[in-house]
Amino acid sequence: MRSISDNPEPQESVDDRTTKARIRDAAIASIAEHGISGTTARKVASAAGVSPGLVIHHFGSMEGLRTACDQYVSGAIREFKERTMTGGPTLDVLAALRDSPNGPLMGYLAQVLADDSPAVAKLVDDLVDDAEGYIQQGVESGMLKPSDDPRGRAVVLTVWSLGALALHQHLRRLLGTDLTDPEILTDPAAAAYIAPVYEIYGKGILEEAFAARARAAFTESEGTT
Repeated sequence: MRSISDNPEPQESVDDRTTKARIRDAAIASIAEHGISGTTARKVASAAGVSPGLVIHHFGSMEGLRTACDQYVSGAIREFKERTMTGGPTLDVLAALRDSPNGPLMGYLAQVLADDSPAVAKLVDDLVDDAEGYIQQGVESGMLKPSDDPRGRAVVLTVWSLGALALHQHLRRLLGTDLTDPEILTDPAAAAYIAPVYEIYGKGILEEAFAARARAAFTESEGTT
């Protein structure tokens, strides 16, 4: 948030976020651009306009800062999805997409997903838990179909979405859409990815009779093991 003077003469913008929030946001942007290994307390401090010691003072360690970033990113995604799912079938999709928490958040996720660590496992678990909750909101609002396995559906959809982020370079190569671009929603190339996503989610791929037989086959095989 920025304050704007009533003085008609040009004034320098003042960042009135808290110091802790500035540090967190600087870390998210740095990780999105440079990755985890390329992000240091000194680099974050320089971007946030504070001393390296203040970074550690607020977060205890770089690991503590990473945890705060994870929590902020997952929370921003959850809040956006909850607002979207309560919109129901008449939701203005384009307006919702314009309000989505993109910026460096998708780039951040794309970078940290490659880190095989307990911290990333916790982040993914939180995203799945959140997805199960807001998908149920979508069912209740009439936007989504109910599921026989809500938890399983939340896991699969979350992993698919995160997989697209992890492979964003190939999506850019094949479709010309960069999911980590902070300005993706103003780029006409975004339709090359978003349109097929809505087609797949809305129409599905398999014929209903074949899908039913395949599901039954796997269910029966589980019962015999």
